[in-house]
Amino acid sequence: MRLNTKRTKKRLCLSRGFTVIESLVGILILGTLFTSLYAGITYGFSMISLSRENLRATQILLEKMETLRLYNWDQINSNGFMPTNFTAAYDPTGSSNSVNLMYTGSITIAGSGVSESYSNEMRKVQISVDWSSSGVLRTRSMETFVAENGLQKYIY
Repeated sequence: MRLNTKRTKKRLCLSRGFTVIESLVGILILGTLFTSLYAGITYGFSMISLSRENLRATQILLEKMETLRLYNWDQINSNGFMPTNFTAAYDPTGSSNSVNLMYTGSITIAGSGVSESYSNEMRKVQISVDWSSSGVLRTRSMETFVAENGLQKYIY
């Protein structure tokens, strides 16, 4: 019994490697996979950076609000006692050589905007912070009311 050796050799040759088309499709799939993986990692790091910037802006706003709580009614109403503009630096790398972000802020103290009888004994305070990140101007702000005698006069 004799086997057809030509046919067997031809089958073995074809099953040993990939064709050029199969190789190109595989490379295309791997390229797409690595590109999307890189884009996902880059997006994640940019979101972490933006989250840190937002957190720092919130910390600055909270610091200014807490400072406001230490002032009495006369200090809040006197012109020039509280600075209306301020700046705060932020360096996410932690190195003391360079400052990457500069936050600029403003404090506005105005009438309360309510029509009740105690409206002259209240002030509305708005603190806002602006900064530029990746070419985009970002803004965060906080508002609160300050009363001459605190909340106790109006609640109790």
